[in-house]
Amino acid sequence: MNSSFQNIIDSEKPVLIDFFATWCGPCQMLGPILQEVKASLGDRVSIIKIDVDKNQELAAKYQVRGVPTMMLFQQGKPLWRQSGVLSKEEIIKTILEKSI
Repeated sequence: MNSSFQNIIDSEKPVLIDFFATWCGPCQMLGPILQEVKASLGDRVSIIKIDVDKNQELAAKYQVRGVPTMMLFQQGKPLWRQSGVLSKEEIIKTILEKSI
């Protein structure tokens, strides 16, 4: 998983990672919001969901203590991180402001 994950975050375009858990209520609220973000931004961003229960090593590597935690990467660099649920508008604004 880690080498393929590295390939994903090395992308030229911004990659938003959603660290989530199936049992997490706020994570379930965030899912449809991220679908709206993807619909709005289309190919300008990749959105990847990572289940922390199935990917504990990756969650530990990025020090994910609570879910949902979103991280924005571009060209392998972490640009932003946020725990909790944000609105579609806040997420889009962050992606557009933080990406290179």
